[in-house]
Amino acid sequence: MPLHIGIVGLPNVGKSTLFQTLTKKEIDRSNYPFCTIDPNIGVVIVPDERVDKLTDLTHSLKKIYTTIEFVDIAGLVKGASKGEGLGNQFLANIREVDAVVYVLRGFKNDKILNIQKTIDILRDKEILDTEMALKDLATVEKKIDGLEKKAKTNDKEINFEIETIKKIQTHLNLGKILSEQTFNEREKKLLKDYQLLTLKPRLYLLNGKEEEIDKEVIDFFEKNQCHYIIMDILTEFDGANLSLEERKAFGISEELKINNLIKKTYYLLNIITFFTTGPDETRAWTIKKGSTASQAGGVIHSDFEKYFIKAEVIGSDKLLESNGFAKAREMGLIRIEGKDYVIQDGDVIEIKSGA
Repeated sequence: MPLHIGIVGLPNVGKSTLFQTLTKKEIDRSNYPFCTIDPNIGVVIVPDERVDKLTDLTHSLKKIYTTIEFVDIAGLVKGASKGEGLGNQFLANIREVDAVVYVLRGFKNDKILNIQKTIDILRDKEILDTEMALKDLATVEKKIDGLEKKAKTNDKEINFEIETIKKIQTHLNLGKILSEQTFNEREKKLLKDYQLLTLKPRLYLLNGKEEEIDKEVIDFFEKNQCHYIIMDILTEFDGANLSLEERKAFGISEELKINNLIKKTYYLLNIITFFTTGPDETRAWTIKKGSTASQAGGVIHSDFEKYFIKAEVIGSDKLLESNGFAKAREMGLIRIEGKDYVIQDGDVIEIKSGA
């Protein structure tokens, strides 16, 4: 299943243009608030030159990249947590995603309607944070009411859940973002089922040219160690369908930042890529950083994890330098690893199982 990334922001900040740039999917980008009502969904290939190089090396008949599913969610407004605008409908959509990209308007263009009186990235961020926190608070308070009715049973699990949820309630009442707080493994496991909005990792996309973004804004994101990227979405949109030569002619950056956005979402979610390659296909697979060889086998096929015997492993860079498996084997570069081996980004593996 692809990762799901939600694109959120106030109306007319560039969300739908970003989505179209990512997916090349024709959607309504009209210049008025709420032109996106139902969420647009598109699956985007994650660019990875290692797939191309391995495909050429092993003469694979086909190549398969990893993918991310981007969800363009309608513009939030102040009061969305109470149903203002199209609040309840698209706040519910955010619950289904793995991470959130905040699109924050930094560009100055009087032709694009701004529902706010001024351009203020930090104010807009606070509006989005507040609306999602208020929605989480309502979820938590409703849950506490239900749990406290069961607490009389003196069930240790229920009492732990109440204790954890009240801790969450305190954070939210103090205006804290849950993704920036620390929780132990037991708490994380419990909270996963709650699908809380402010618990989701987030990447801040400051939409504008570098010179349009105030230094104090950048200082704020740096000081708070926020994941952010500065990108002029309209420039990316204009350059997405141009060749390298055309981009040079029009003065557009040779390297589009849209690919950096895709890669940053992987980093945000602590995801790494490993590969399988051979004459039939070269394929990229994703897995959480820190996962083991047997778990990687399970990503490929459930039987590979269940009946795991061993894995043959080599880094993609070393395989490419060796010019193929035969030479790599001859040089002793292919390692035999057990089920507890921790997969590294770029590993090329072959699972041996009893299935």
